[in-house]
Amino acid sequence: MEQVQSVQILLPQQCKHCGEQMPERPETVLGEPHRHQVTELPRIEAFIIEYRRPSVLCGACHKSSCAPLPAEVQGQFGPQLTALMAYWTVVCRLPRRLVEGMLADVLGITLSLGSTQKAWEEVSAAVQTPYQELQQQLPQEKVLNVDETGWRTNGDKRWLWVLVASQFVFYWVSIHRSTEVLVTLLGAVFRGILCSDRYSVYGKYHQGRRQMCWAHLKRALLALMELRSLRAQRFGRDALALVARMFRLWHRFRGDLHDRRGQPRPLDRQELLRRSIPLQKKLFQLAEAHLDDRDKDVRNLARALFTQAEHLYIFLEEEGVEPTNNSAERTLRTAVQWRKICFGNRSRQGEWAVARLLTVVQTCKLQQRPVLSYLTQAVICYRRGSTPPSLLHKSA
Repeated sequence: MEQVQSVQILLPQQCKHCGEQMPERPETVLGEPHRHQVTELPRIEAFIIEYRRPSVLCGACHKSSCAPLPAEVQGQFGPQLTALMAYWTVVCRLPRRLVEGMLADVLGITLSLGSTQKAWEEVSAAVQTPYQELQQQLPQEKVLNVDETGWRTNGDKRWLWVLVASQFVFYWVSIHRSTEVLVTLLGAVFRGILCSDRYSVYGKYHQGRRQMCWAHLKRALLALMELRSLRAQRFGRDALALVARMFRLWHRFRGDLHDRRGQPRPLDRQELLRRSIPLQKKLFQLAEAHLDDRDKDVRNLARALFTQAEHLYIFLEEEGVEPTNNSAERTLRTAVQWRKICFGNRSRQGEWAVARLLTVVQTCKLQQRPVLSYLTQAVICYRRGSTPPSLLHKSA
């Protein structure tokens, strides 16, 4: 009831039992009324403010002066409308032509495609400082998940990288898919734990602690079960059985499984490690037995399990490390969906805008901040020449 803005009383016009006409002002009302709430939008229309600045004559020098415009209302569009254009494009993944049409149809605002582009560029510039702040924080993170996908600029090949920390997400567009990108973002040496798939660049760059994605390994093992030799199927089946037992322990540690009585039986970290060691040894021995297998795919996968064993079980030891790279893959999926709509960028400035706005939007979602409110505040600060709110978590 606290959110109800309007109450309408509906009185019966006639008795539903005998058909007698009911009085307009009933004398007797029984009990509490039946309630039915309907959520509706008010009439949506643009709110136009006209700033009038009369010339005022000075009594001392007899010259006229006008008051300056407030910094946040420079241009034709206010901060919230400017932020909304970027919000529709990034969060709702609407083409700019469609944004132009929605503004005309919903708000009655007629503007050119160039105005939409200008608003997009302004919001990108407004979030530059918090974006750079996140970039500077990357090398200090204890755990980072990283992934990359293809991108386009004027038809030329690019790569969109994403790095996921515990409290923020960071995107970067580059012409490279090499260690050069990781050196640029994380420095020559990254002292934290890097979580990734089996792409060789990550192993070449990071010689420290690295968690390889078990989801990729599981898919590779499942592939061995399809249209392969009996020996390959046996290897895949035996490895998958060990993986399933390992992850049952992991889910019990996370509190996701229950015993037969339905009571939670989570494991602590120490017990998780103790129970996983025999499974680790069995998987290592299984891989060792197939290092020279006649089947190339079996051989390659066995060598990966054998030589990369130290990078498979970090999640069992360290808080904040997951066994899969799903967090990075999920955040890339949003960018991939956007790429299918916009077909990439046309300039380096467009690449920066994509990276900055995706970073801000996904970080706000991770931190459960209202995206549109943050973008609006960033535009206000940008126009006033002040620093926009930081996206760094207080504990970072």
